Amino acid sequence: MKTAKQLLESKGTIYSVSPSATVYDALVIMAEHRVGALLVLDGEHLVGIISERDNAREVALKGKTPQDTLVAEIMSTKLITVSPSETVEECMNLMSGKRIRHLPVIENDNVIGVLSIGDLVQATIEYQQFLIKQLESYIVG
Repeated sequence: MKTAKQLLESKGTIYSVSPSATVYDALVIMAEHRVGALLVLDGEHLVGIISERDNAREVALKGKTPQDTLVAEIMSTKLITVSPSETVEECMNLMSGKRIRHLPVIENDNVIGVLSIGDLVQATIEYQQFLIKQLESYIVG
């Protein structure tokens, strides 16, 4: 099974926002890049994650406005991260157990990427398809 680092090789840019940006700015970036969450970086340092759900729960439902709310006010700060050597299965178990949808990958105190639950599901499907083909080959050949 692939590792977090191998999955990140096929992904592109890390999308992020500053904690001092407004939630509106974060939502614009998310919409622009069709992602559901952004890493919150203070310089190079990971300080949080903000998601569309954070906006719904902490801004919209509380009667605030995205234009007047800072990312720092609503971002998740209790971060769960993994190393590049973690397997897809280990990441999937962690995300399921902790009920999270985005998992930053950290190497030497630097963010090297972020995995979504969708990334892990896709990798799992590809691995299962590979195993099926191997078994079919074994049975036929």
